[in-house]
Amino acid sequence: MTAPAGHLVKGFPERVSVVEVGPRDGLQSEPQFVPTDRKIALVNGLIDAGIRHLEVTSFVSPRAVPQMRDAADVLAGIDRSKGAVLTALVPNARGADCAAEAGVDAMVVFMSASESHNLKNVNRTRAQSLEGFANIVRIAGDADIPVYGAIATSFGCPFEGDVPVSSVVEIARAYRDMGITTLSLGDTTGMATPPVVQERCRALREAVPEADIALHFHNTRGVGLACVYAGLLEGVTRYEASIGGLGGCPFVPRATGNICTEDLVYMLSECGVETGVDLEKLIGVAQEAEAIIGRTLPGQVMKAGPRLQTASMDSVATANG
Repeated sequence: MTAPAGHLVKGFPERVSVVEVGPRDGLQSEPQFVPTDRKIALVNGLIDAGIRHLEVTSFVSPRAVPQMRDAADVLAGIDRSKGAVLTALVPNARGADCAAEAGVDAMVVFMSASESHNLKNVNRTRAQSLEGFANIVRIAGDADIPVYGAIATSFGCPFEGDVPVSSVVEIARAYRDMGITTLSLGDTTGMATPPVVQERCRALREAVPEADIALHFHNTRGVGLACVYAGLLEGVTRYEASIGGLGGCPFVPRATGNICTEDLVYMLSECGVETGVDLEKLIGVAQEAEAIIGRTLPGQVMKAGPRLQTASMDSVATANG
């Protein structure tokens, strides 16, 4: 594991958890099926690099998301000897039954803060989504499996524009009342900005103080890591990211990928924040992800390397004149 490269920035937490969502969120929209053995190898590589929280798949209908049709096989093939927490997205009771049988460490339920995006994303109203979660929580409870709650479009909606902070608080409280206190605020549309992040974090801290909040940013408008910086100043210690910057919601116009895991780890290291992740190994996994997908991914550190990585002078031409 690598030690932080920089001095701890004043006001930042000393350590954060990096939650990898690439194997699920990153791969789900890929048009070509990624072979199961390559998915397993990707997850095992991430675990070997030091990632200890991973969203690895989703138990959804194969007709709806063909890429996730091998969910149980992926979970069965992962090396769990290092104690990584493996979670999976579950949309309904059937998915929860399958996830419990497959042995997930936690289930993730999800809904949108905006009514219109929830209808587009899962074809349900917000009230219908919340009603359906009761069965999932019951199934998970019977299997002694915790449930996490994700809130999509927490920072803005592509159809409605700004999402009132009260809508996010309302869902967080509904989750809390079900016994779900690990929450993720999703920037599904890449509309988050540092002031909006500050506002949402403070509102949730006041309304649901028992919640363990994670932040999930997309880099659609180039400020994903700036939003992480704002979250760190608010004391948030869980951040979701995707290896190489894979992903992007299929039900959002002009959506682009998540913030890159390796870029996030690099920034945290340079700010003196411990993650327990080996950046060099993580860069190797990002490059492998690019090979699996077969196209250039948006990650920057995977191309440039760490800040103090040097090169031989002979490897660069000398200017003439």
